[in-house]
Amino acid sequence: MNRLLCALLLAPVIALGQSWPAKPVRIIVPFPAGGTTDLVARMVQPKFQEFLGTPSFIENKGGAGGSIGAAEAARASPDGYTFLMVFDTHATNHHIYKDALDPFKTLEHLMLMVTSPSTLVAVPAFAPGNLNDLIARARQEPGRVTYGSVGSASSNHLGILQLEQAAGIRMTHIPYKGGGPLIQALLGQQVDVSFVSTPLILPHLKSGKVKGIATGGKKRLTQMPDIPTFAETFPGMEMVSWFGLLAPVGVPKEITARVRRDMARAMEVPEIRQRLIDGGFDIVASTPEEFLKFVQNESDKLGKLIRDNGIKTE
Repeated sequence: MNRLLCALLLAPVIALGQSWPAKPVRIIVPFPAGGTTDLVARMVQPKFQEFLGTPSFIENKGGAGGSIGAAEAARASPDGYTFLMVFDTHATNHHIYKDALDPFKTLEHLMLMVTSPSTLVAVPAFAPGNLNDLIARARQEPGRVTYGSVGSASSNHLGILQLEQAAGIRMTHIPYKGGGPLIQALLGQQVDVSFVSTPLILPHLKSGKVKGIATGGKKRLTQMPDIPTFAETFPGMEMVSWFGLLAPVGVPKEITARVRRDMARAMEVPEIRQRLIDGGFDIVASTPEEFLKFVQNESDKLGKLIRDNGIKTE
């Protein structure tokens, strides 16, 4: 009787795995178009759908630091037709948004896809052109220097907070609703400075529309070697953005394994791999276990920083 029951319970899963994919796959990007998460998704999507053997489409659903799109993904049917790409706010949203879902109970962590150092940039009209001058200005005029972010408790926000603590300065935070709006604010000189993921800001650095102050990687950027690292002034300081792939809890394992395999294959296609590297990304393609542990560690570390500094939604 028990064997029969087990067979009946497993039958729909096996049938689903054999017939999947039978329709387009949705990839939710929980930010407006034009941000770095959107950039990663659109880089890999053409080859991913080719390997998958079915069309895929990107749905931008921004708001609340990515938690609105994440909640929609978590509520989706676990049939293998909805996936989610996240930015580093995924590890912090549940610490500041009371309606944010618990990411460890409602979503399955499939893969840490890529990471990228963040770069602190300033608009051309902002007089300080290096980190020491920026610190000096912020000390002389506490709160007068403005900085943008993609939302409270994002890496842009927390990165500046760590810089403020290390340098003993205070600046004014202006949050936006994603990387695209943040870039427009920078180019429109609505804020003085911002941490921005390097792939998103690199074209504007090269064109001179913004100027580089410091970068958060362990070494200087190959593409912009004149920009110093933060560690050259504050040893050990790093600022890195990360991007990952998730699914609603309950998607059959054979489907998530296939999605992981085809996403990893897409990132290893020579032209895609080179575009990612040239854009400032480091390809990781982790296991689910590695990704889950990584996010848990980020949540614990940054959650403490958020609580200690009383960060709340704005």
